[in-house]
Amino acid sequence: MSGGLARTPRTLLVCDRSSFLHETDRLSAHVQRQHFNYKVSVLLPECSSAPSQLDVALNSFNSFYLIRKLPVFELLDKHFLETAVYPGGVSGLSYRTRVDEDTCIALTPNGHLTLSLDKDSFELLGVEGKPSRFNHRAAIRYVVSVDLTARRWAQGGRGHQRLITGLSRLHLETDFVLTLQPGGGASLQALLSRYDWSEHRPEVSSRVLTNLSCHAPGSCDPASCDPHRLLEWLGAVDADVSCENLSSSFLSSLVCPEPKTTVSQALSISVCGLLCPQDVHHLIQQLRCYLEQSQLDSWAALTVHGFVDSPVSWGSAEHGGGHSFYSLLMSHDLTYQLYLGTDAKDTCPL
Repeated sequence: MSGGLARTPRTLLVCDRSSFLHETDRLSAHVQRQHFNYKVSVLLPECSSAPSQLDVALNSFNSFYLIRKLPVFELLDKHFLETAVYPGGVSGLSYRTRVDEDTCIALTPNGHLTLSLDKDSFELLGVEGKPSRFNHRAAIRYVVSVDLTARRWAQGGRGHQRLITGLSRLHLETDFVLTLQPGGGASLQALLSRYDWSEHRPEVSSRVLTNLSCHAPGSCDPASCDPHRLLEWLGAVDADVSCENLSSSFLSSLVCPEPKTTVSQALSISVCGLLCPQDVHHLIQQLRCYLEQSQLDSWAALTVHGFVDSPVSWGSAEHGGGHSFYSLLMSHDLTYQLYLGTDAKDTCPL
């Protein structure tokens, strides 16, 4: 047992404190750097239903598309490049693939195509890449990163043709989820017409919690609060796991961190799907407005979860699998605490 616990993967947690009113506020930049989000969780103490403007934001997340058995070379199609990739704002990810075993593909809004490949596929592709940062003693996985907007990979050029030839040679197919900026669906019609596809709306769900033991962030010095306990408690509330335990309990040591209080009601909301950073940012702005209009000492918590098996995270940094998330604790005075977490081997998210 002790040997297994000793091998538990470490994680990296970075904390930042700032205010929406600061000229150097970097929250928007952090939100934009997490391209691939699958879940957003919101906790609103002393609230039983979402205010109208918040409800609109929750239900206005962009649709996304699931394309089944998409040949990867189709992402280099001339029409798709000109109407979706070059204008920017399109992002996509291979679906139900494991980044440590399978071929994983990511297309980010700035036009970067990333392929995480095993050694044999990489050598057969015949395009420049680099060994994965997450190899152990021998290089068994490689990463190919291509800026599709760069002159080197321009349509009809040698680099472009070489990449198409390599992808065709590999016969790479994958289920692929894709999302665009609002109003950009027309640019996908030519691609969608050739394959089996479906359109999906992010799923919104909510629960009203009663008599909740709740953290009281306004009554403590932020520097004295244990961020790990705080994030564990937020995760337990979102997962509907009871924290009414003694800290010495054998079954569960999850407890609400001090200082704490009991609120008569709280609203827990989640949105699941392929979620655009722009939609997350809009939701944060609506939460900010809600807090400005609420009673004194009100606060809200928002947690955004990245895809576990995305080959990139925090911009274009390589992701080796595992958790990638950020949590935002927002106060009525427009100050906030931001927690960014990832596996210890990943690049620091700040």
